[in-house]
Amino acid sequence: MKHIIFAVNKTKPGALELAEHLKKECLKQGCTVDICTEYPLAEDRLLGCDLCCVVGGDGTLLSVVTAAVRSRTPVWGINLGKLGFMASEAREAEELLPDVLSGNCCVSERRLLECRCTNGESRLALNDFVIKKLSTRLTRLRVNANGKPVNEYYSDGLIFATPTGSTAYNLSAGGPIIHPSAPVMAMTPICPHTLSNRSLIFSECTELNIECCDVDKDLIVSGDGGICFTSAEVFPLEIRIAEKARFNLIVNPKYSHFRLVHEKLGWGKEN
Repeated sequence: MKHIIFAVNKTKPGALELAEHLKKECLKQGCTVDICTEYPLAEDRLLGCDLCCVVGGDGTLLSVVTAAVRSRTPVWGINLGKLGFMASEAREAEELLPDVLSGNCCVSERRLLECRCTNGESRLALNDFVIKKLSTRLTRLRVNANGKPVNEYYSDGLIFATPTGSTAYNLSAGGPIIHPSAPVMAMTPICPHTLSNRSLIFSECTELNIECCDVDKDLIVSGDGGICFTSAEVFPLEIRIAEKARFNLIVNPKYSHFRLVHEKLGWGKEN
């Protein structure tokens, strides 16, 4: 790792100071280092970069996904936020840094979702795509899988989540926790009008087609929390696991997904 960019959320207390400290350690190892406090990163910002170190939280990390995927740059997150399912804890950063710089680290290859609208424009998401009404009214969405009908949902919207994103909005809406290595995606209705409408899991070879059945198509499509599409003309949408694009996340060699879930969600703790 010779050229490193620190993407820093300076609104997090101590983030810039930690980045400056780690920068000094990187310079001692002969690295060239840039610190960037403006995000999301431009799509070409990581071209030629060996490592992107994100100092903030999972939200900050999501802001570098597009640039990292384009350049195939591995990303190491350092958590100064709340939950931090994708980022290492700040207390581990200095201890892990030598192994990260030497390449003696674990890289977790994460699947992404691709959302393509009717005019061919597409977006990628590491966590999820969400379709919701701009108003507070319920929306009616028809879903087909590989050309065959699945269901018509009357709800506040639909969440389409990767395994990585299964512990985000999907979990809050009652969706399942999925191991990051599973080759699947989840679809979870948001507050469905019919209580029997629950989450569904689809394999990586499934292409979903989503139609809007509302007369007033005031819908918004977001990806990883950012607005992707707001026009009714984008429907029908196609959502699938991206065929080639992957996000390379550096994790602690001691990383265990379900140990992390235990810690972050408080499993096994007495009330």
